[in-house]
Amino acid sequence: MINSIVYRNIFRSRLWPLTTRLSPRFIETRTFSSSKAPRAKDIKMPSGPPKHEMAYFPEMTTRLPSTSGEFRRVLWTGLYSQVVLMTVPVGGDIGDEVHTVDQALTFTSGIGKATIAGKDQDVKAGDLMVVPAGTQHQFVNTGPTPLILYTIYSPAEHSAQTVHKTKEEGDEEEEKGIDRAPDWSRKSQAENEKAGLVRSDGKY
Repeated sequence: MINSIVYRNIFRSRLWPLTTRLSPRFIETRTFSSSKAPRAKDIKMPSGPPKHEMAYFPEMTTRLPSTSGEFRRVLWTGLYSQVVLMTVPVGGDIGDEVHTVDQALTFTSGIGKATIAGKDQDVKAGDLMVVPAGTQHQFVNTGPTPLILYTIYSPAEHSAQTVHKTKEEGDEEEEKGIDRAPDWSRKSQAENEKAGLVRSDGKY
């Protein structure tokens, strides 16, 4: 039988940083915590391919807090996609960039301006924006509160254990090649099936 993992949002004190509120808690009593994690890495997060079990993040569009101490945190990395939580501070932006992977962004708090291939679009909580691979994009926080979103890359764009407290930290590690998607997340469907990582019968 395939075990299920439930990721529960932990909302206690408003003074707790988002890193604590959203640390996943496993049913098997395993917990994730960033309190002792080294810079730009949460060593408690799995670094290898995910197990064949549920990853559940309840109320992601309604219960995320309006403040956060982290610019970027990887929540889950799979063979073909990756879920990342981002917080753009007031007056900040994610940087004008181009990814070689598809990206879908869902905004949960704040307001901002998206620029995709030179075209501007205002965004707010509840909006979904899709950026095709190889497309220039930039997101700027234009509001009085942090712009919070979760994004899905397909395939993965960052290390499975990435945590960046600031945009500058993330930029530095990307430039140095420290923050890169794991090799196993860039394999083809045929390669994963041959290696037994994906089976059509669902038995492992």
